[in-house]
Amino acid sequence: MAAGVITYLDRIAISLVGPRIQADLGLSPAEWGWVVGVFQISYGLFEIPSGHWSDRLGPRRVLTRIVLTWSAFTAMTGLATNYYFLLFTRFCFGAGEAGALPNFGICLSRWFPPVERARAMGCILMASQVGSALAPFLVLPLQARYGWRVPFLVLGVMGALWCIPWYLWYRDRPEEMPAVSAEERAEIGVTPPIAHLPIPWRAAARNSTVQAILLLAFCYFFAMYFFLSWLHSFLVKARGFTESELLLSALPPIMAACGNVSGGYLSDRLAKRVGLKWGRRAIGVGALSVASLAMALVVVTPGKLATVALLGLVYAAITLQQTCVITVVVDIGGKHVGAIVGAMNMAAQAGGFVFSVAFGYLVTYLESYDLALLPLAGMLAIGALAWLRVDATERIAEG
Repeated sequence: MAAGVITYLDRIAISLVGPRIQADLGLSPAEWGWVVGVFQISYGLFEIPSGHWSDRLGPRRVLTRIVLTWSAFTAMTGLATNYYFLLFTRFCFGAGEAGALPNFGICLSRWFPPVERARAMGCILMASQVGSALAPFLVLPLQARYGWRVPFLVLGVMGALWCIPWYLWYRDRPEEMPAVSAEERAEIGVTPPIAHLPIPWRAAARNSTVQAILLLAFCYFFAMYFFLSWLHSFLVKARGFTESELLLSALPPIMAACGNVSGGYLSDRLAKRVGLKWGRRAIGVGALSVASLAMALVVVTPGKLATVALLGLVYAAITLQQTCVITVVVDIGGKHVGAIVGAMNMAAQAGGFVFSVAFGYLVTYLESYDLALLPLAGMLAIGALAWLRVDATERIAEG
């Protein structure tokens, strides 16, 4: 959970200081779209290798490397003096952070029984949104006093310090930690062994649930990345928010945090009553349907508070199902959870990249931030339909 907080503090920082960076470096909306989008390219490209590496070596070592690397390039972002150096640091930041979510998934697959994983994943994802909510209160005061560069240096140090207690305390399997009793190990169940076998990509590609998850991951993250990259620019340029009023931008991630943890608890309760298949599926279909409708309403809502509230509803509905979709991958992944979560997250980052770049061009072409939101509503509706093919009991065949 602490890693989740730091992850999104680092991601959201670029969005919060975006207006000042654009003014300082003279960046156009299209160029800014590439700055926030290049992260998605490297993050997506390195997701599967990092996830598979974690399957083989375990999260204790790999997640330490991941956090150290992304923290270094977070700090370097504050040293950017031109467009191309900024692109370079954001690309490396994405490559460094790739594999964080697969590592979280591996941890859950080795430390929690199936009917508790959604709640645990919900707590981790909730912590990420807490990071988003805290970001304005940390980044904006630092920016106001010291400029936009100092927040990145502070965040880089925070990530490096996290690695110390993680590496000293965490163990990759319950049996490696003496304090875990035999009764606890029995409740957790059989821990998937460290995988040294090739990833069963053919079986995964034929799995209809994997196919559906890749599609819906692309769709929901296409819309979700608006909150990670363009939210603050939208509020300033489309709704006239001042820098002090941007503190209201903490509301959507707070609501998203509630969505993450609520989705986990609701899904686990439904799974106990109606089984994993509909316990996960029902949450996904309903949540993305609500998100699609609410996003369409944002387009015709001019008020500042109403806009923030509706965007918070969109974000909360997206994260409500996000917990379920990642848990489904943990449910079906077996010994290759890291690699399969990596594949899902690669599809998600592809959606985020397409959105980040396309949104800048759409705003320029349409001369409207509001009309550029309509494709987001459409992608959320497609994601809701894709959930109808997701079955958490359809495990990927081994061998």
